[in-house]
Amino acid sequence: MKLFPKSFLWRTILLIMLPLIVAQIIMANVFFGNHWERVHASMARSLSGEISTMLNLWDDGNIDAIATMARDTGINVSVNKQLNRPKKNDNKSREVGQLAQFLKTRVKTPVNIYIDRDNRLLYVDVPKDEKIMTFATSLRRVYSTSTEVFILWLIGSVLIVGVLITPFIIMHTRSIYRIARAANKFGRGLDDPDFKPMGSREIREASRALILMKERLNRYNRTRTDMLNAVSHDLKAPLARMRLAVETESSDKNGLLRDIDRMSEMVNGYLEFARGEIPEIEQNISLPPMLTRIARDAIGKKKLETNFPSPAVNFYARPTALASAFQNIIENAARYAKNKVLITELDDTEFVEIIIDDDGSGIPKDKRVDALRPFVRLDATRGKDTGGTGLG
Repeated sequence: MKLFPKSFLWRTILLIMLPLIVAQIIMANVFFGNHWERVHASMARSLSGEISTMLNLWDDGNIDAIATMARDTGINVSVNKQLNRPKKNDNKSREVGQLAQFLKTRVKTPVNIYIDRDNRLLYVDVPKDEKIMTFATSLRRVYSTSTEVFILWLIGSVLIVGVLITPFIIMHTRSIYRIARAANKFGRGLDDPDFKPMGSREIREASRALILMKERLNRYNRTRTDMLNAVSHDLKAPLARMRLAVETESSDKNGLLRDIDRMSEMVNGYLEFARGEIPEIEQNISLPPMLTRIARDAIGKKKLETNFPSPAVNFYARPTALASAFQNIIENAARYAKNKVLITELDDTEFVEIIIDDDGSGIPKDKRVDALRPFVRLDATRGKDTGGTGLG
């Protein structure tokens, strides 16, 4: 629809103002169609009755009674032979239309009604005995000026509401625009340090979700970069040795096979990492059997000690990804352990804690955060001999 506004600001204003305007129109229509019309009819009926009574008193020749009644009702009565009136009367106007209808039924002669809007007066001319009997009174006797005031208040209330809600809608729109601008920057690899969750609860929730998404993307990109750097760095040494062996026609086939095995291990590590990025359906699993199976395959001749609770706690997790993570940690522990590896499971109402401990030299505290990053090797020189793709 071409007439429908495109921007969120004007759509929201229209969404609020249009029902309000429709409600005001319905209320005004009901008010005028029922209450106000009845009020005007009652006022016109009362004035027409007073004029009809004074005309009857005129026919009876009771001039004093007419003067008394005119004084009490606030009607000025005059009799003239001729008056200078406009050619067109106001009998069908909205102010005195009902008065003209009531006078038509009560007074047998034609009646002309004229309105002086500048002075808010009305004149009722009634032909009588070849003369014109004029009844002058305030226009308020048949028409209330509060009608216009009521209409103005209806219009004014809509304008006031519009003025009050516009700043809040603008603030709301700015919050959405900030999210769109930040998302555009994040999508181009730029940062927006001034972007913070602001606005309503839903807008703040969307902002926090955008920030978390950005952090996950940055972490994903760092992991990919670390993996590529590690693989390219660790492949240089075995490739150089293989090239040297080929160029010198060396017969050290065992060395070549070891280099090939190390390269295969690195490639397999990359493939396992890539598979870990693919969503996996969660299943109900128990950790002790999984940890025992992985440890027996990885420990070799070293001693394995386990401390599992009884009965075992089952929970939902991704079995393949979880097994791959535990296998990497246990293999690292077995590789650098002197004699034994201890695996302990601690269960809580909300968490399950797995402790994998070995009697090796350990990881320095200042390097433990780096050790959890994928494909990060803490000792570059040791990597040439021991292989592996890092603890993370």
